[in-house]
Amino acid sequence: MTPGAVGPAGDVRPAAPAAPAPGPVPVPVPVPPGILTALARTRPLPAATAALNAALHARRMLLLKSLLVRFDAVRGTLPTATRRRFEDDWALLERAERTDAQAVRAVLDYPATGAWLAAALATPDGPDFQEALAGLGAVAVAAALRAGCRFTTTRLLPAGTLPLPGIGLLRCADGRARLSGRAGAVRITDSAGRTLLLPGPSAGPAAPAPAVPGTRRPADGALAWSALHTLPGGTAVLDDVDPHRVPAGGIGPAALPAAERPFSDPAAWAARWRDAHALLAATHPARAAETTALVRAVVPLVPPAGGGPPLSATVRTAPGAVLAQLPADRRELAELLVHETHHTKLAVLDELVPLWRPGGGLHRVGWRRDPRPVPGVLQGAYAHLALLDLWWRARTGPAWVWRRRAAERFETCREQVAEALSVLARSDELTPYGREFVRHMGHHHAHLGVTARPSG
Repeated sequence: MTPGAVGPAGDVRPAAPAAPAPGPVPVPVPVPPGILTALARTRPLPAATAALNAALHARRMLLLKSLLVRFDAVRGTLPTATRRRFEDDWALLERAERTDAQAVRAVLDYPATGAWLAAALATPDGPDFQEALAGLGAVAVAAALRAGCRFTTTRLLPAGTLPLPGIGLLRCADGRARLSGRAGAVRITDSAGRTLLLPGPSAGPAAPAPAVPGTRRPADGALAWSALHTLPGGTAVLDDVDPHRVPAGGIGPAALPAAERPFSDPAAWAARWRDAHALLAATHPARAAETTALVRAVVPLVPPAGGGPPLSATVRTAPGAVLAQLPADRRELAELLVHETHHTKLAVLDELVPLWRPGGGLHRVGWRRDPRPVPGVLQGAYAHLALLDLWWRARTGPAWVWRRRAAERFETCREQVAEALSVLARSDELTPYGREFVRHMGHHHAHLGVTARPSG
């Protein structure tokens, strides 16, 4: 982070023209042709995953810079307390970055952080924007906790909560909490003197938060900590507490909200996740590794009311989060993860290399009842192309109970994807990169129909 000018009483004033984010602000560069081809053909290559993660981080840095530039533009209109709070939070983020840059990157790249940044930048000037700026404090505290650096801060929590992206949620009924961080733990004390001790970064986000020696966990719920659960076999978490995990309007036509604790069923998700990843690893190890590398969070949605297949979604501002109802079995979850991972891949790629331009055409696709614009056709075709690749492998894979289902789904979906690719090939809304991308998608689609088993 670029150091700000330090004024009286430690008043940190970051300069707007300078690069404000931790480390240098990455500038997006054209994707190497081989990487673009691999992505278009849904190939799960480590180099492609690395390029996507770099692109995601570059986007977060630019959004963070945009927030600082906007803050500097309205600085003179902000209440003194709001201005100093933001500057103190920025200074804490800088300190965390100097302690452990990778820890800060993990917090900045977390899906809910992207959702908060997008919402803050879309908020008009005034009281709502001042409230949105407070989100930087949650990011800074989470970064400091992960980095293991020393810090002390007092937070005013009007809503009674402090979400720490990717870590958990603090509830404080009296709306004021003092946090004191050391390398091994963070001590939280409310205005009544009640105290909790959170585990340090070495314990991981899902570790229990033991009571501070000599104290007891408050029994009246006035001060409480809800840690996120880490899903088996990786670093992805089950996020059922962050207020930014689902858009305010819900998900899908039914405006489904997020499942709240204690109804999010972490035990069921952990068991289904473990089984689904074992199935993916047995069928296509590289695909399982890609999912592990790109999915940072699973956000449980409320269960379906009337049965039917589980609903899932990826929010463009928060790639890396899979929003979903709990699937019925490991096959459904494996397919859902591959499907949503490819929505994440395309969302990140389009920020780096625009694949379409604005247009107004609507088109029918085989997997939805409502007509879709060209971006929706491309998103759906891309995700279903990845599923075709998965089902092709599963038809002769080790999981015999999946073979018949995979063969049936492959035949039906292959025709649907062919129709969508035809729509895209005729569209004038794709950019040159988009046309090249769709051309490689078409090559892979044709390849799946004539080979005994796909490569890669």
